[in-house]
Amino acid sequence: MDRAELVTALAAEAERANERRLLTLAGDRERGFDAASDAVAALDDADATVVSPHERGDTDHAADLLGTTQDAVVLDCHEGFSANRLGRVVGAVDGGGLLVLLTPPLDDWPERPGDEGLAVPPFTVDDVTGHFRRRLAETLRTHPGVAVVDVDTGRIECDGLTDPQPPQTCTPPSTPADATFPDAAYNACLTTDQVDAVQALETLDGEGAVVVEADRGRGKSAAAGLAAGSLAAAGRDILVTAPAYRNAAEVFDRAAALLSTLDALDGRDDHVLTATGGGRVRYLDPDAATALPDDPDAVIVDEAAALPVRRLTAFLNAPAVAFVTTVHGYEGTGRGFDVRFRERLAESDHAVTSVRLDDPIRYAAGDPVEVWAFRALLLDARPAVDQLVADADPADATYRRLDAAELAGDEHLLREAFGLLVLAHYRTEPDDLHRLLDAPNLTCRALCVDGHVVSVALLAREGGLDASLRESMYEGQRVRGNMLPDVLTSQLRDIDAGAPVGYRVLRIATHHAVRSSGFGSRLLTSCHDEFDADVDWFGVGFGATPRLVRFWADNGYRTVHCSTTRNATSGEYSALMLRPTSPDGQELHDRHARRFRARMRDGLSDALDDLSPDVARAILRATDADFDPELTPHEWRVVAAAAYGPGLYDAAPGAFRSLALAGLLDPVDDHTASEERLLVRKPLQAHDWERVADDLDYVSTRQCMRSLGEAVKPLIERYGTDAASEERQRYD
Repeated sequence: MDRAELVTALAAEAERANERRLLTLAGDRERGFDAASDAVAALDDADATVVSPHERGDTDHAADLLGTTQDAVVLDCHEGFSANRLGRVVGAVDGGGLLVLLTPPLDDWPERPGDEGLAVPPFTVDDVTGHFRRRLAETLRTHPGVAVVDVDTGRIECDGLTDPQPPQTCTPPSTPADATFPDAAYNACLTTDQVDAVQALETLDGEGAVVVEADRGRGKSAAAGLAAGSLAAAGRDILVTAPAYRNAAEVFDRAAALLSTLDALDGRDDHVLTATGGGRVRYLDPDAATALPDDPDAVIVDEAAALPVRRLTAFLNAPAVAFVTTVHGYEGTGRGFDVRFRERLAESDHAVTSVRLDDPIRYAAGDPVEVWAFRALLLDARPAVDQLVADADPADATYRRLDAAELAGDEHLLREAFGLLVLAHYRTEPDDLHRLLDAPNLTCRALCVDGHVVSVALLAREGGLDASLRESMYEGQRVRGNMLPDVLTSQLRDIDAGAPVGYRVLRIATHHAVRSSGFGSRLLTSCHDEFDADVDWFGVGFGATPRLVRFWADNGYRTVHCSTTRNATSGEYSALMLRPTSPDGQELHDRHARRFRARMRDGLSDALDDLSPDVARAILRATDADFDPELTPHEWRVVAAAAYGPGLYDAAPGAFRSLALAGLLDPVDDHTASEERLLVRKPLQAHDWERVADDLDYVSTRQCMRSLGEAVKPLIERYGTDAASEERQRYD
């Protein structure tokens, strides 16, 4: 069999089974392109796209293929290879289609210079390893449905033919007898799974929550669109949100098509569909959508797993809400959604309906290219099953170095470790697997019990930058992989921040079966013991919540910065915390802790005036910096008169601000949590009395004012001078 005959056989088999096939053309790049052109030409007018960073490609933006279907896609893997790009391209090939990969010779590919994007300064491309490409090449050579051709010699290494059975014919789905949505919505469904999902979404025409889960290509977004169109046709206002509009485009396309079928589409403009009966389907980004503007009747959250818990929880305030999520995806994982959000959902007032779509729509079940992609990109990686670790104790765990070469050679270990890292973050991509195996700045450590990974930490080495690079960073140049030095240098104007070397904790995750039992702290302690002598600091940056700040503070990390803008996706303000391990690290920490303390005195009334009082309390409590309010004698008299006598807050608001900051940096035992929240909301964030009283549930502004006076008294006793004492004695 020659190459042309192989392509014909692969295409015929794919067409017969309604599956996809993968053709790997390994060898010289130009020969690969010529062979790919011949392959596409043999597919009889196939709709084909070439993805390449060079002039031979139709596009270099694999993201443009999301939501589209192609008969064939050719992906150039010779330069600028990206695991994310591979994942996106795979999903664009339709049943009966062909995915063509152009690669270097598979034996040589792992040894070639690595991806420059993984060469984080001060490392160079020579430090990037080839473990991911070696593992990928092995899957290409051994997986069913994948053909490999050496274009330099013409030799067919494996033909990829599987001799599949023809797909079984299925009875077309029908409208359920008790359906309330129009028949046209169910007539548009392609599988029984889709019918079940659309019927479950009928509950949005009332109150409740619906969870729709599926792998890619199962029609979950289409089902959501049919439901949105049905509801809009009935006069309902449906708010749709997703990480980006492109994620929700299928929802809008299906809703618009259904409204047209029902002769109810009045207009489509700027991410809004209007129906003749007054209903509509409108898109807003997650940041704007959480406020539920205009009180929608129902909310549909598409790609929900790509949004963090805080965002998702806000949508539970809607009368009805649907969370549509990908189970195994490269823009978010349904497993993380399950672990982190299902508990919040169960605690809500909503009755919850769950439905899962398993039947593929664009290709047959068991498609070998989908199975290969799941294995190659670890889209289905998961931690050990609960029963294997449920009784684990931190004292019995073994601290283990997870070397990238060892991970690449031990599929079981890799799947458990990466499965935990997936759960540590609401958005995990195939590129994260590539970085784990090949990036020279990353280090992985774990706690294992009986051979199973129970807790895992991913550390990134940062800093150690030469003077010229630090100068460039100071002048605005972005430096990959050095997040903490970058922020401290470019934003906080510390030109020397990139000189000390540190480890930033990128992710730390503990198996949910033993969470909150001490594994995370034990793992951090072991990492500190191993690396403290080699670096100047440990650090972390994360979306600040009181619980997370307390965790890091309990492990010796101290706040040095709080971002002044919310993360566009998570909706959180980010906290940066440092744990110094050397004199240079201590000096770096101390100067930024002092500057942070000074910034927060006024910053909380400016960019951070909407920061949660509990987050503010937590990050200030976790700041290691001395602070003396240093009020003038006159200010002390005003403060004491307001607390003990007829004085007014407005006579010296700055004095109250300094005193409140001191009391939150070093809390007094007499303060309650409510009093600390009041110190944040009024003196530091400078909200008006009516808003403060309303936010903190005081019965009146007068009671709120009296409570502030009571909250200030312990601070006067701690910091007050003779002037404060004399003023106080007037009213005693």
